[in-house]
Amino acid sequence: MHPMKALRQYQKVNSHAQASEASPHRLVQMLMEGLLDRLAQAKGAMARGQVAQKGVMIGKAIEIIGGLREGLDPEKTDDRKGLAKVDQLYAYMTKQLIQANRQNDPAIIDEVAKLMITVKTGWDAIGNAA
Repeated sequence: MHPMKALRQYQKVNSHAQASEASPHRLVQMLMEGLLDRLAQAKGAMARGQVAQKGVMIGKAIEIIGGLREGLDPEKTDDRKGLAKVDQLYAYMTKQLIQANRQNDPAIIDEVAKLMITVKTGWDAIGNAA
């Protein structure tokens, strides 16, 4: 087996094992980390002129944002306005990633990454406080 293929397989199995044992809070963290990874991969593909790979990575990032949006549960919060704002932020990120793909613009990917880092920092702080 090719070493890189073996490494990817190990990472996939390791990710599945972590996900099966993770708390709901940790699962959201893992999604956010995965999103940031996909954004970095998309930006790298963009820099190398790998148009198809860029599209795949941006598509995966958009799917992750969709998963994060689906996880927003109005039944589990008293702050419906705050929840709506997070949903709007995720919708904005999705729209921006579509633009980044169309325009081949790494600056837009950077903008989305910075927004996600801000959200993730807050999310991480909630976990540390719990």
